[in-house]
Amino acid sequence: MRPNTAQPVSTPRPVQKAIDELSRLPGIGPKSASRLAFFLLRAKQEQVEDLANALLEMRANIRFCQNCFHITTEDRDPCTICIDPARDAQILCVVEDPLDVIALEKTRLHKGKYHVLHGSISPVDGIGPEDLRIRELMGRIQREPIREVIVATNPNLSGQATAMYLHQQLQNTGVRVTRLAQGLPVGGDLEYADETTLARALEGRREMS
Repeated sequence: MRPNTAQPVSTPRPVQKAIDELSRLPGIGPKSASRLAFFLLRAKQEQVEDLANALLEMRANIRFCQNCFHITTEDRDPCTICIDPARDAQILCVVEDPLDVIALEKTRLHKGKYHVLHGSISPVDGIGPEDLRIRELMGRIQREPIREVIVATNPNLSGQATAMYLHQQLQNTGVRVTRLAQGLPVGGDLEYADETTLARALEGRREMS
């Protein structure tokens, strides 16, 4: 029997490049990236163009609020939450990502404002306090009439480390520092929690010690 000397078929470069770029997205592994790439390859031209145009438009027109660092549009900076007079300017909810703001807003319970850190402290990943929007948070504490900071970082190791660091930084400011109640699953992310769980965690927040 003759040995099989056939060479494996290589993936065309444009397809492989698409797979490589998709696999760089969070939560997307090589297999998922391959499925997405081949789905787009089979999709209608208009669908692919709509996706590409939506991504380009998002990058061109969306920015981070200069005050709280939540997402906003170019013509609304500061964002609508920051300038809303109906919001309680004395209560500030600190979260890791803009997605957490969206999740908490769905509960309709938080009547204050937000501050987005854009990450959490994680020495393993080389992320320290200086890489987050903590300095800007301390600046807001000094210039705004804030009486309570709700620390709403995720209930995982990096989120807990961030919460403890914030508590240390805020404990001598005279501001009340509270933490979301642990109705949230340990190791989970706020953005994946259902509205009822988030609502209970917000209502049951406690003083940090």
